[in-house]
Amino acid sequence: MLSNTCKYGIRAIIYLALENSDKKVGIKQIAEDLDIPSPFLSKILQVLAKNKILTSTKGPHGGFGLGKSAEEISLMDVVKVIDGMDFFETCLIGLKSCTDPEASVRCPIHNQYEPIRQETRQLFENTSIAKLADSIKLSGGEIRI
Repeated sequence: MLSNTCKYGIRAIIYLALENSDKKVGIKQIAEDLDIPSPFLSKILQVLAKNKILTSTKGPHGGFGLGKSAEEISLMDVVKVIDGMDFFETCLIGLKSCTDPEASVRCPIHNQYEPIRQETRQLFENTSIAKLADSIKLSGGEIRI
């Protein structure tokens, strides 16, 4: 459903929310703690920073931080930036009839899948990074993802 790139982005944002500090966290530290290749993670985080989900500071005391509060960042915000909205807007099996408003016939799975798509969309729109971070804290867990 989500690309690995998107999953890594979500994991990194949750990590930063759990850090809950005003100081920036370096890319090497994030990559090491999450076991994600640093060059790949760096590209992902730069895209998120460019889209104002994260902030980025260069230099010896630089790194990444949240661009806004964790309560204001939804899963959908991250998915939109990294993967786009195709999952929520295109046919599950790739037929054009499901996305064409003029089509009178939909794909054979459209009617069964559309409620699932809408429920998933609502879940992503209504789930904040803060909520995910709080769930991890409450479970006593770490972000060992």
